[in-house]
Order: sequence, then C-alpha cells, then structure tokens
Amino acid sequence: MNLADIWEALADRIGDHTAQIHGERQTTFREFEARAAKLAGALAAAGVKPGSKVAMFLYNANEYLETAFAALKLRAVPVNVNYRYLEDELHYLLENSDAEAVVYHGALAGRIETVRERLPNLKLLVQVTTHDDDRRDVLAGAREYEALLAESEAAARIGRSGDDHLFLYTGGTTGMPKGVMWRQSALVNQFSAGYQPLGDVQPQTPADAAEAAVKLHEMGASGPSLAAAPLMHGMAWFTSMGKLMTGGSVVSLTERSFDAHELWTAVARHKVTSCTIVGDAFARPMVEALDEAKRAGQPYDLSSLAVLISAGVMFTAPFKQAFLDRGVAMVIDGLGSSEATGGGFMVATAGMDPTTARFQLGPHTKVLTEDGREVTPGSGEIGVLAVGGPAVADGYYKDAAKSEATFHVIGGERYSIAGDYARVEEDGTVTLLGRGSVCINTAGEKVFPEEVEETMKLHPDVVDCTVVGVPDEKWGQAITAVVELRPDAQADPADLIGATRGRIAAYKSPKHVVIVDKVLRSPAGKADYRWALDTARERLGRA
Repeated sequence: MNLADIWEALADRIGDHTAQIHGERQTTFREFEARAAKLAGALAAAGVKPGSKVAMFLYNANEYLETAFAALKLRAVPVNVNYRYLEDELHYLLENSDAEAVVYHGALAGRIETVRERLPNLKLLVQVTTHDDDRRDVLAGAREYEALLAESEAAARIGRSGDDHLFLYTGGTTGMPKGVMWRQSALVNQFSAGYQPLGDVQPQTPADAAEAAVKLHEMGASGPSLAAAPLMHGMAWFTSMGKLMTGGSVVSLTERSFDAHELWTAVARHKVTSCTIVGDAFARPMVEALDEAKRAGQPYDLSSLAVLISAGVMFTAPFKQAFLDRGVAMVIDGLGSSEATGGGFMVATAGMDPTTARFQLGPHTKVLTEDGREVTPGSGEIGVLAVGGPAVADGYYKDAAKSEATFHVIGGERYSIAGDYARVEEDGTVTLLGRGSVCINTAGEKVFPEEVEETMKLHPDVVDCTVVGVPDEKWGQAITAVVELRPDAQADPADLIGATRGRIAAYKSPKHVVIVDKVLRSPAGKADYRWALDTARERLGRA
C-alpha cells in the first residue's frame, strides 16, 4: 500500500475526525486531504512529476505533513531538510536530492535566496507564513502557500505503488547527510504496529485501513500523539505519519526551540495518549518542567499519557524511572536507525527496573562479529547490529558505495548494518555500546562515547555531556568530556573525572574535561560530535 492511498481513504471514511493540531490550528482528515490535493495540483502545474523531489525546509506546522501528502499524491518524493542548515549544507542537500520544489518558512527565506541561483532544477518555491518570524516579503518568483492553494485546482487521485519512495536525510553527525530511500511498502509495514489493539488484523487495502481506523476510534485506542522533536527529524516525521495512517491525531509544538512547558501544556489540553522523544536531551527538561510546575502549585495533568517512546540516542534509567514515578504507564526505549527500524526495544512499567541501553532483540535482528559469526550470548564479545525484516530502507540516494557498505544480504535476508555496536548478555538481551564511527581508540582500546557520557551525566552537577577523542601523542586519542554544568555547580574537572572511577574501566575515564556554557545538540537532541571535537581541540591547544 501507499500512504497517500490510505490517507485519501481515511478522508472519505472518517473525514470529520481531527488529523492535525498545531497550537490553535486544527484540521480534519477531510481538510488535510483537500489542502494536500490543492498543493499537489500546484506542484503538478509547475512540472513536478512522479519521481520528482519535493523538499520541506520547514519548522513545525500543519503544512509539513500536507506537503509530504501532496508529493505522495503525485508519486513524487518528499525530502526532509534540517532547518538549521546554512548556505553550504542547504545547497548540498537540495542539490544532492535533485529537489525540483521547495516549501519553506518565511523566516528561512534568506537562506533560500543564497542558494536558489545554483539550483537549476528548481521549478517552484513556496513560502509558508505561520509565525510572526515569517511575516516578510515573499521571495521574487516564489508563491505564498495559502494564496497558491486558493487559486489551484485539486489534483486528481491516481493509481500509486508501494514502490514509491520517500527520502529521509540523516543528521550528518560525522559527515555530510545522506538521503535514505524508504519504500512506501516498508513504511506502511513499519507503521502497522499501530493496528496491534485490533489483534491479528492487518489491513491489505486502503479500504481495510479506513475500516481499521473506525474500529480503533470505537475502541478508544486512537488518542492523540505528540512528537517532541521537530517534524524534520526522522523519528518525529515517521511516528506522526504512522499515527495519521491509523486514523489518530498528530499534535506538534509551535515554539521553534524546545519548550518542555509547552509540551506538557499540550499533553494536558489535548489529552495526548502517546509521546515520542529523543533520549535524555528531551527527558531532562521535561522532568525539570514537571518539578517546576509542582513547586509552583500548578502541576500538569499527565493522566491521559499512557506511553512515552524514545529512540535514536541514549535514554538513561533515571529519567525512565522519573516518568514512571509520575504516572506514565509505559516507557519504551526503541532500537533503530534512519536505515532500519524494529532492531529491538526495552519496555518498562511500574515496578520494573528501567535499565539503560539494554534491549530485547527484534525477531529479525542479529549481532555479528567482524567475520560474520553471530555473537554468543554471555561471551563478552562485541559485535555489530544487523537489522533485517520488512522495515529496511532501500539504500542511500546517489551513493552506491555507502549503500553497498551498509546493506547486506545474509542467508537470503537483507540487513542494514549501520555501525551500532553491542554486547549480547547471557539472557539474550543486548547492551548497546554506540556507533562505531565515533568510537575512540585510546592506547589500543576501543571506547564508545555514549558509555562515558552516560556515566558522566550521573554526576549531580552535570547537565549534559559529549565525549570525543582528542589527538594525543601518548594515547593516540585522549578521551575528553565536553561538559555543561548546572549554574550553581561547584564541581571541577578533577572531581568530574574522579566520579567516573569505579563505574567504568579506568581506561575509559576522561583524561580531560572541557567545561562549556552550553553543550550543542541538533534540534532533535542528537550529539554534535564535530562541534565537541573542535571545541575540545581549541580549548586544549590541539587545533
């Protein structure tokens, strides 16, 4: 099946149900489909065809998913673009993706202006105004979103394929971002987990999906979902599309930097039942906001929130426990990547031990040694995660070499091996160690930054931490922690290093600590290892 086919069927069957909520703006499934059809008509009139790429250079807004829907209606390819990208990165991504249309917020118009002349494939620029920062003149030759919809004819519904693509551009933590090619059939299979309340029912047609959505609503199993990360981040984008596929409402935040108080206000106001975050970078301010509201005598109502889900980065046990203690029924830590999902999971409920980075493997996941053997449970061997099954991407756009290095056929099944290393425990669970591309080699020993970061963040004065390997004559790479402390902190570097001793092996303890005002992360909470390494080298005189 194809998401556009399913969403059209939902608009016909449950058209009056709310699809999107963004601040005061709410749209029904009927309005979601009608607006996307108008935009699809405008894109088609500009020359966008099946296979054309439509880039979304947008902050959160209902227009984000409308644009993705419009592209899919035409069998074109939606492309996410990080709104923090400046001229060089923005030009690279739009050129690499062969973007023919760009829908962008007015606040980002200046950046579009700097690159548009170097993008000869561009056929249409559409400027969105949903925020005070967007209220500026529309770029010459561009069209304003609402005006364009008002004058455009709705695109006719057409036959589509499960082989149609969507591109998810990675965050580029250690290099330039790559476009991960996701087939619609793989996405639909991935999102079908939302049908679990119906038992073994798995819709086979768009009409089946619409009927399933009706049943989920009747069961009360289709409550609103909120993604804390920006929609341009893969997890937020995908979970939001999955919620829409099963007929549920998507709530997105309006502030352009994360505000935990806004999140909790939205949870209480809209009776959000599930929330997705990206590890401790979101969990910490969320817990702090709950504590602040309680001290002020105005606690937030979390009674509707049944499930909190995290994936993508480290989600530590103390924060999992903090949510369970505040009444969240279930906390799920997912193991996946931009290239494949369903690698594993950890589920915690009240009374359970919410361990950090410990996962049950998915049914199609293996942990393999360098010579291709499966790691023996309890052996202490370290292997790389290989995730198979139906939810694996097709490869990287215009990068055959990287595709060949990442995607492998083993025993007749296709796997994604993105470079995440893990150890298999005696009980068959895995302990995630981290991404090999940021692994530190110190005195011949391999150290995964996430393990050191997790330990450092247990210190009560540490707000955030990113660990890198700084070039060193003695050690090869010296483990260096770039640390953000609480405003009233008394800890010094020696104290911070000492606090890691006894918790991790001595060779993993930092040799240096660099204290900064703020640890930089992506809007989705991902570590910025390039920034951390540049900062550490400069401060330590190793530039």
